[in-house]
Amino acid sequence: MTSQPVDDATLALLLEVAGTPKPGNVDRHRDLDDLRFEAFLGGAVGAREGLELAADEETGVGRAFERGVEGMAARAGTNTQFGCLLLLLPLVRAGVEGEGSGSDLSPVVVDRVTRETTVDDAVAFYRAFEHVDVAVADPPADADDLDVRRGGDAAPALRERDVTLRDVMALSADPPDPDRVPDRNAQEWVEGFPRTFRAAEWIRSDEGPLTDRAARAFLGLLAAGPDTLIAANHGPEAAREASDRAAAMLGGADADPDALVGVDEVDAAAVHGADLDAAEELAAAFVGEGINPGTTADITCAALYVALRRGAEVAP
Repeated sequence: MTSQPVDDATLALLLEVAGTPKPGNVDRHRDLDDLRFEAFLGGAVGAREGLELAADEETGVGRAFERGVEGMAARAGTNTQFGCLLLLLPLVRAGVEGEGSGSDLSPVVVDRVTRETTVDDAVAFYRAFEHVDVAVADPPADADDLDVRRGGDAAPALRERDVTLRDVMALSADPPDPDRVPDRNAQEWVEGFPRTFRAAEWIRSDEGPLTDRAARAFLGLLAAGPDTLIAANHGPEAAREASDRAAAMLGGADADPDALVGVDEVDAAAVHGADLDAAEELAAAFVGEGINPGTTADITCAALYVALRRGAEVAP
């Protein structure tokens, strides 16, 4: 029986949090002081209506996102998968549109989905911030009226400037300060999801339980580039150091962590050789230091969805 996009998106949310170890993040072996494993299970269930709206081509992606976040927050009681949903919803829409046109889920189709977003989508995206607390960096100096923390109050500025949801993402994807870590989720939106699709192939070509594959892909993604949430909470140098520490987990003893920079430089063999036992020690260290690579988890979730749509299975 062929699975449906919404089912695979829900499963991706569940598999992502069940993967372990994902250093610094909630997984099935560890909670954080203010966030528990079961909250993510509730968030995945609560987000279902938003995922269903994303599969409906008559509904704007922004509205689907707002509804998904609202349902997630209501069921989880907190922000569990805001970033995951931001990536999953255009992927779900791309899968539906791709099927209708005879095309597979691909970077080309998802890029078209993001380019077709509207100002109304941007307004709905901003309203989603009224349902949860999200750690975000300050906006550029000339875009203070577009600060997402304004929520729905930013609607007049969005309409006056004629800013689409993809335009909003572009502001964060290419920050003017060269030392600032870009928003990796926003980069996915404006670049055609390159990290998502690359990590999906790492997962598909790997062996063993999908939860272990997800954990190894998480390490590969963190090694490939500094995490946005770490940078927002601890600064860019801490984010880069965390990536170096993840790179040391890849490829076994002969791997060169200095060579693992950029998603195109981390090959599948290095990811598949990740030392999950050593990563358990890193997980404990990250939790103790308050290092939380949440954006990396978001992309891991999106990669799991693509892998599932391309044939990865839970059953052995």
